[in-house]
Amino acid sequence: MSFTSLLPWRRSALALALALLAAPAPTVLAQSAQRLPALGDSASDDVDILQERRLGDNIMRDLRKDPDYLEDLLLQEYLDDLLGPLLAAARERDAIDADLARRFAWEGFLVRDRAVNAFALPGGYLGVYLGLIAITATRDELASVLAHELTHVTQRHIARSIGQNSRQSMATMAGMLLGVLAAAKSRSPDGLQAVIVGSQAIAAQGQLNFSRDMEREADRIGLDLMGAAGFGLGGMSAMFEKLDAASRLNDAGLYPYLRSHPLTSERITEARLRAEGLTRGPAAGQARHALMQARARALSDPGEASLRRVQAAGALGSPAADLARQAQLYGAALASSRLRDFTLADQQAAAGLSLVADSQPDAPVLRRLWRLLRLEILLARASGDAPSADLAARLHQASDALGTDASRAALLLRAQTAQTLARLGEPGADTGLRASTEALQAWVVEHRRDAPAWDALAASAQPLGQQVRALGALAEARWARGDVTGAVDRFRAAQQAARGTGAQGYQDAAIIESRLREAEAERRRLWIEQHGERVPDPG
Repeated sequence: MSFTSLLPWRRSALALALALLAAPAPTVLAQSAQRLPALGDSASDDVDILQERRLGDNIMRDLRKDPDYLEDLLLQEYLDDLLGPLLAAARERDAIDADLARRFAWEGFLVRDRAVNAFALPGGYLGVYLGLIAITATRDELASVLAHELTHVTQRHIARSIGQNSRQSMATMAGMLLGVLAAAKSRSPDGLQAVIVGSQAIAAQGQLNFSRDMEREADRIGLDLMGAAGFGLGGMSAMFEKLDAASRLNDAGLYPYLRSHPLTSERITEARLRAEGLTRGPAAGQARHALMQARARALSDPGEASLRRVQAAGALGSPAADLARQAQLYGAALASSRLRDFTLADQQAAAGLSLVADSQPDAPVLRRLWRLLRLEILLARASGDAPSADLAARLHQASDALGTDASRAALLLRAQTAQTLARLGEPGADTGLRASTEALQAWVVEHRRDAPAWDALAASAQPLGQQVRALGALAEARWARGDVTGAVDRFRAAQQAARGTGAQGYQDAAIIESRLREAEAERRRLWIEQHGERVPDPG
């Protein structure tokens, strides 16, 4: 059986797993409380903050292995930029206290799928499907979903429902949920059916449904966070209207969000009343959202037929010059690059960039996104093309065009450019590699959980002969993705490489040894948590 024929089954299993994870059970909320009531109840007694974070970490450790877990520089940057102001507003309103702020992950991540869905996980993780980004017309609509899901976390709806409705241990809960994911990845209908029909899974599915009270609270507090974060409140009512229209149709399984977060007439009416009288003029950040919406459409389905449709929508020769046309060209250029039609991708990207007018208020934002895309296209081309002076020159030019852009996306694309120029044998490439390595090192000091940045650091350090730094970075990348055993193995390899390399090697060895001890302690803790016994001696 082909992978394509198996894909719908695997995706439906993943959707089921995420639905189970994202939907806690009924409870009665204090109607007037702006924050979570004092947790002298079962939420604090049975599921404390540390337990909830560990449950979320366990789930994420498995989710990161799934092929549909997506690490995309620009969509992740956009998601983070929307989530950041909402988190800041939640802290200002004490919806996130100091303890919760310190112990939870507060991390958004992407799922590559055209289904319309988003979900909250224990411990501060928020998942967003590309299909959701693709159907939102404005950043306010997308922010309304993020604010709603964030409120499920800040109000600890998951912990409260587990504590009140389930006396099983956190390990049992995590094992049951991860069992669904494991069956999904095995692509075994029999294995998945065994998990679904088991009495534990049926009980959990019955328990893990957000109550109407929780949904109303997430709407109400989410709207308050949206306003405080600078988003238009009309985004929530507009999103509800869009979802309500979809619920009246046969959604062909593309709207799982409606099943885990069912709309009611009361919720829709309240959102509309709150937005009443608000001006629905041009939405802030519309230019960036339009291009990120197009990016999500191009990446949501990697199949050739889907990419061809996106590519065709941006066919050259159209007289249109508005933002919608730019979005079409952006998605088409990305799709053409994925199809390895780099000549057409270049032409579409050049056409899109030429449409950016100086008079547009968002012209700098648009030009930046086009320049980043053009560099992406060149890097994709270089991954398969034979070395050429013309390609190297164009990479230099595209990288220089980013100017003073100090964003994470620019940092990682510059690093990839330096690595590519070194691979192509470009004279003086070592200078760029060294600059990239130092910039990445400074970044990961402040962002220790940034696995792609650690990967980039390893790839930059390796050709410079910095073996210890490269192995240490690979270990950190494994750890950031939850693979502690893999991290221990690479730290040990780095420890071996550091011996006998002089004074610098001694300093590197001390750092590696310290991190190795921490990784081994974490590995022991995880083993005991999962097996109830000491981790076996690796020797």
